[in-house]
Formats: sequence, C-alpha cells, structure tokens
Amino acid sequence: MGNPLNDLKNLGNSDWLIGCNSLQLQQLAEEFYLELITFCASGTTPKILLAQRQPERFLAGLIAACTANCQVFLCNPDWGTQEWQQVFDLVQPDIIWGEIKVYTTPSCLVGERSRTTSLVGERSRTTSPSPLIMIPTGGSSGKIKFAIHTWDTLIASVQGFKEYFYLNYINSFCVLPLYHVSGLMQFMRSFTTGGKLAILPFKELENSQIDNIEISEFFISLVPTQLQRLLQNPNLTKWISQFKTVLLGGAPAWDELLEKARFHSIRLAPTYGMTETASQIATLKPDDFLNGKVNSGQILPHAQVEILNQQGEILDKNQTGNITIKAKSLAIGYYPKIWENKQNFQVDDVGFLDTQGYLNIIGRNSDKIISGGENIYPGEIESAIRATEMVNDICVIGIPDTHWGQALTAIYIPKSAHTALEIKTAIQDKLSKFKIPKHWIPVSNLPRNSQGKINRQQLQKLALQYI
Repeated sequence: MGNPLNDLKNLGNSDWLIGCNSLQLQQLAEEFYLELITFCASGTTPKILLAQRQPERFLAGLIAACTANCQVFLCNPDWGTQEWQQVFDLVQPDIIWGEIKVYTTPSCLVGERSRTTSLVGERSRTTSPSPLIMIPTGGSSGKIKFAIHTWDTLIASVQGFKEYFYLNYINSFCVLPLYHVSGLMQFMRSFTTGGKLAILPFKELENSQIDNIEISEFFISLVPTQLQRLLQNPNLTKWISQFKTVLLGGAPAWDELLEKARFHSIRLAPTYGMTETASQIATLKPDDFLNGKVNSGQILPHAQVEILNQQGEILDKNQTGNITIKAKSLAIGYYPKIWENKQNFQVDDVGFLDTQGYLNIIGRNSDKIISGGENIYPGEIESAIRATEMVNDICVIGIPDTHWGQALTAIYIPKSAHTALEIKTAIQDKLSKFKIPKHWIPVSNLPRNSQGKINRQQLQKLALQYI
C-alpha cells in the first residue's frame, strides 16, 4: 500500500470532500499520527478503538492508524454498555479515540492488563505490509465480532467496483455510518480513485437539507428501509432519481419497493455482499434493473462465486445450493484469529447462478423454517405479504410446534388497522397452503439495526411470550 496520510496531503484544499472540512481533516490526521508515532516509540504498536462521531475525526483517525501501521477497530459510538464491554474484553485496547457509553473505566485501561489479546496465527506487525482494519459485524445478533481486513483487501474491492462500472474515479454520496463497511467503502472508493465524497447524515437528508451539488455523476448507497422513507417524500424521490446509481444492500429488498423505484425511474443497483467481502461481490446494473431484472446481478471482477450442494460438489447453472465466495477482497479472519489457507468463504445464503451469470438469492440457511417437512424461506412469504400493501413492515419466523416441528409466525406492523384475516385472505392464492403463517402477531415496531436487518432472536422471544 502507499501512504494514506501523504495521499491526503496531496489532495490539499481541493474540493474532493463535500459537507466536511478537508483542512480540519488533514490537521487532525497529522495530530493523530504524531500521537501514534510517540506511542510506538515506547516499543509497542497500539490497538486503537475508533469511535468518533464527527466524520472528520473518524477519517483522520483511520488515515493516521493505517499510515502508522496500527491495528484499528472501527466502532459504533452508539453501542450500549453491554456491547462496549464485549469489545473491551475482546480487544484490550491501548488507545480510544471518541466518546463511548461506559460508566466504569474498563479494566484493560487501569494499571497493567490482566491479559493481552494477540492475533492467533498472527501476521507479524513487522512483516505485514498492510495495516489491519477491524470492521464490526454480527451486531444484530447481539454478539459483536470484527472481520479483519487490510488496506489491500479494501483496495481490491475498490478495483473490482471500478472495473465493473468502467470508471476511472468514483464519486460517492455517503449517508451511511463510516464505521460500517457500507459507509467505509464509499470513502475508500472516492479517496483512492480521486473522486469526490459527500457526507451527510441520513436524518438531515430526510429533512431535505440537501447540498446544492451536481449528483448526476455520484453513487449513493442505501439500505431498503432508507429507500422506502425517501420514496415517501416527492421531493426526495425526484432528488434520488437524479443519481448515476443508487446502490441498494444491507438487507433483502421487497418486491413492492423495487417496483416503486422502477416506476420512478430510479437507477437502482441491488447488491450482494457483506462485511467479510468488503462490500459487494455482485451487483445488478441500473439498466438491467430498469429493464425488469430482479436479482443480485453479475459477479464483480475481483470475485468468484460457486454454488455447492451438501456434499461440496459444484452445481450447474440454475441449480440451487450453498453460496461459496472467492475474492481478493475477502477478510483474513475474525479477530483475534487469522484464517489459515482459507480461500473459499462459505456463507449462510442459498441461491443459484443463472445461464447469464446473474446471482439469485433464495434465502439464508439460518432463517430457513422446516414446517411439516417442507423447507420454507421467509423472504418469499414476506414479499407476498408486503405486496398486499396492508402492512408497514413484516418478519416471518418459525416457532417450535409439537405437530409441525415449526409453525410459521408472521410478526407485522399493520397498515390502516388491517386484520390478520384480511391479510391471510389476500395471500391465500399467492402462496402454497403450507406457506401461510399459522400465527399472526401485530406490533408497533420491528427491531432493526441501522442497516435495516431484523433481530430475529428478539422476535423469537416475543413470539413465544405472545403465543
């Protein structure tokens, strides 16, 4: 890798950063870097928790840490005490940049540490040419873990993106958290290709506080719930339709939302990827989307996807199986363990590649419900229920049942006081009988994280109390 701090200095006072102070960013990055160099002079390379809320401070910390070749852990400033305790127990940090919600001083920062957490199968800090960047994942399940990336794995993702969209530089409009891979990669794409980066909190965007910039050459990344909220505002609907490309990921989008986006001629690009792959490894191009295709698109140049059966054999086109990924952007482990000789990454998702090489996702193995001996994927049922336009949100889970094994249960936010009977009637000719939920639980809200992913474990507890 090069020198991120020098790259930042070379940008000078150019207008590459919109909505933030580029001069302040450069000054902060130099200050943070000097702090790290002073710390390293003691003979210890620090582990850093980066939980800065202000974008300039976050990016400055990231650039400084990578330039000093330190281990940096990207953190959500809004984690609660329990989540922070998980992080402290796992990481045992040397430096904390940012304000965190803890009410007692972590034991790792009081006197000598009781233990030292080091990488298992460690890449020596003296031999690793690329700094380690730990990106959080798994927060929706209640247990935080960090995927270990390097500057080089992130650059591989950027390069695949550039080649796939035939670009020399990438302009990004970021409304997602920078500590999350979906926000981080927008910075990486713009910063490393000489593009422009606009940063605006989503809440400000919803309040129509939009900078007067030319967005026709910009990419914006959204999660489905964000797109849904923008499409409820005519002014923002018109605004979002002006983007070069609207990347959509983080959680499955429902048919009604996609149809509405297509109706408004929004250049949507549904994506498939994850923290472990440094964002998307498959993307449906906007022209394909507007022409009616509904899938996760073709595979980006830096990645390969194979579909395997239960025995690990590669399946032919249009055959459904487990998705396995090879990618130059693949993480090298979960902290503190570095994977040894891991070239294939088997994910929890089930899908197939069609004859044109488009990736189609059926569902997640862990979400699969087996009821009466039938394998059922909730996404299909949720899409059918959303299409009735009788709910504002929906999640289908399976709860233990002595007769069926698992009983399909719909937990939903009703729209205009529609009853469960009305919804069941509306979908009975759209789905097989065994796919109609047996239990219906109306709620006022569903527990989603900032990327729109539902906490199904929490809903399991709620359903068991209700039924």
